[in-house]
Amino acid sequence: MVEKIKVLIVDDSAVVRQVLTSILESAKNIEVVGAARDPIDAREKIKQLNPDVLTLDVEMPKMDGVTFLKNLMRLRPMPVVMISTLTEAGADITLEALEVGAVDFISKPKMGVQEALEEYSAEIIEKVSIAAKAKVREYKGTTEVLKPGKKLDADAVLEKKTVNTRFKTTDKIVAIGASTGGTEAIKEVLESLPANAPGIVISQHIPIAFSKAFTERVNKTCQVTVCEPKDKQKIIRGHAYIAPGDKHLLIERSGADYICRLNDGPPVNRHKPSVDVMFRSVAQNVGPNAMGVMLTGMGADGAQGMLEMKENGSYNISQDEDSCVVWGMPGAAVKLGAVDKEYTLSQIGKAILKYCSE
Repeated sequence: MVEKIKVLIVDDSAVVRQVLTSILESAKNIEVVGAARDPIDAREKIKQLNPDVLTLDVEMPKMDGVTFLKNLMRLRPMPVVMISTLTEAGADITLEALEVGAVDFISKPKMGVQEALEEYSAEIIEKVSIAAKAKVREYKGTTEVLKPGKKLDADAVLEKKTVNTRFKTTDKIVAIGASTGGTEAIKEVLESLPANAPGIVISQHIPIAFSKAFTERVNKTCQVTVCEPKDKQKIIRGHAYIAPGDKHLLIERSGADYICRLNDGPPVNRHKPSVDVMFRSVAQNVGPNAMGVMLTGMGADGAQGMLEMKENGSYNISQDEDSCVVWGMPGAAVKLGAVDKEYTLSQIGKAILKYCSE
């Protein structure tokens, strides 16, 4: 008999506690062992029940979720999935929680919470299941959504075709894909790069309500300029372009330049932006002038696109299993034979600069 994942739900809303319990207990591999209405209550129940995963509300009485998370990850590190509101304030707090060590987050609107959570029940179950296997780290500081449906591939946005971009130029494009754990991984990679780094395009699975806050947060800590691209914006050195949370990011050639194109097509692999879509566009339009980088994330989005990049002359690397929060996306790319070399997260910035200077 498979041992079930023990979950403790921490939320001040009785409705949310009830709905999450119902959703999670519908999964054969999950058991909700308890629920707590505030962090003080949660602290005692963690000691009593020894859960494998915590779902934690961002905004609660007595102690806010992030303060509690800092204490928890310093004293008893464990997988935590944040429950956050789709607001600007909610985005900032959630991104801080991911910096502290939360594995992932589940978004809830301010209104119609019960219906929204039920709509994303499959995603909630998947995120909790992945969190149970994720690598968590001790906090040393001071004290992605769409309804699952028909799974589309990149053909839904960009048709696969035979291309001939075998010529090399001095301009290199670095294409980065990430999901669970990716916000912190992307931040670490970009912080390691100088102001004259090659142009970088990024697709991270994140809701539109959070993507702008994430981009602004990363931009404050990096030498490169980090932004959400506008349609037809030219890609230049020293800039990183992070896809908005409701658009696919494609790369096209315009004369001697590369440009960003924003596409409002359907979700691919249940994601928008999709890494597969971006990587396919890079394979077709940049080819041997590109470097692919796959960072931590659940699922397999981007693996096929990365293989297409390699088939068209790109050099590809991925984050290694030991340094990933979740080795799903990098692992899928490795298994397809799409990755030329694996690196620990702290080495990826140096690997990018080395390849692009050759």
